Amino acid sequence: MQAAITGISTIWVVIGVGWLVAHVGLVNQRGRRLVSMLAFIVASPPLLFGLVARASLDHVFAATAVVSVIAIGVMVALYLALARLFFRPDLSGLVIGAMASAYTNAGNFGLPVAMALLGDATWVAPIMLVQVGVLQPICLALLDVDAARTEGVRLSPGRYLSLPVRNPITVGILLGLAVNLLGVPVPAFVLQPVDMLGAMAVPLMLLAFGVSLRLDPKPGVGDHSAQVWVTVVLKLIVHPLVAWAIGRYGFGLGGHELYAVVILGALPAAQNMFVIATRYGRSELLARDSVFWTTIGSVGTLLVAAALLG
Repeated sequence: MQAAITGISTIWVVIGVGWLVAHVGLVNQRGRRLVSMLAFIVASPPLLFGLVARASLDHVFAATAVVSVIAIGVMVALYLALARLFFRPDLSGLVIGAMASAYTNAGNFGLPVAMALLGDATWVAPIMLVQVGVLQPICLALLDVDAARTEGVRLSPGRYLSLPVRNPITVGILLGLAVNLLGVPVPAFVLQPVDMLGAMAVPLMLLAFGVSLRLDPKPGVGDHSAQVWVTVVLKLIVHPLVAWAIGRYGFGLGGHELYAVVILGALPAAQNMFVIATRYGRSELLARDSVFWTTIGSVGTLLVAAALLG
């Protein structure tokens, strides 16, 4: 549990530094957008390249990974249904809200939690691979399509199909997957700068998040608040329950395996959603507030899951 507490406290300390530099006037809104763009365009592609290139793909085919992937799909479908019924957002709003309801912080939050509660950090590997290799590229392509429509740009079928490879994050993921599958050795003079740039991604995301907490409206306040609370309930309560039901009754999981899929479902929404929303200038407060409240509330959800199943 100490590792989990350390991981959570580290996240909030870096967010607090972002809040402080905005409070003393070192960073304004233009600065926040610059930090977010650096995280999105410069740091995230090498981070994801290194992650996918080194990952063990064997984890993807485990029953627990299948359960987690199905649970993510169910959460996306639930949010889309509720949003279309009650909020009727545009395409970008649907994408950001769906990610807030299903896209798990498996990296800087999930790794220490997995070590503390599950005893093995590799439990989060399949989630990370599926999210960065499948879910994120699809969401980015949809956001690119919506951005083109908003700007009045007509896209040919060929340009539609090429949108994923025009996004730097998707390119980093695809290159890492190719290196992994083909067993291509990457020389140290390439990996070292890649790792150095990738190491900036999470700190930059957290700093931008902290700046937003100081300069933008307070979390949970505004016209988007109802959508935020829907994503919070879906992510922290419905997601782990769905994972438990699918694992228990659909795949016959029990013991530590069932406990693991519930813990993975109870993790909060990932911080990179806010960076993605900032990159496209759409539903930024929805992404920020969903991350904020799920990160706080996940502590209680995780403790309840540990008490009942651990």
